[in-house]
Amino acid sequence: MELLETPEYQEAIAFWKEGRFWEVHEALEPLWRRLSGPERELTQGIILLAAALHKARTHPQGGWRNYQKALAHLEALPSVWAGVQIGHLVEEVRRALQTGLAYRPRFPS
Repeated sequence: MELLETPEYQEAIAFWKEGRFWEVHEALEPLWRRLSGPERELTQGIILLAAALHKARTHPQGGWRNYQKALAHLEALPSVWAGVQIGHLVEEVRRALQTGLAYRPRFPS
């Protein structure tokens, strides 16, 4: 089964589309614990991007800190990994953070 086709990712992507970023983290964490290698790094990066968006609602600097942590997990991966367009996802979150969440980030896959 492809990573994005797992029930955890399907649920997380649905939450992302609804702007429920804390729930994205909650949906992916059990899967993240079972993964290893690049799939684990990708999932950790996505969890941190979701945490950045969640945190930015009340503490913009905390959002940027989580964004930077996410980049550390994602930077070694190719621009597309396991069906996720990583560069576009990072750009979507950066744009949302820069606009104070006035822009709603898409999950490009």
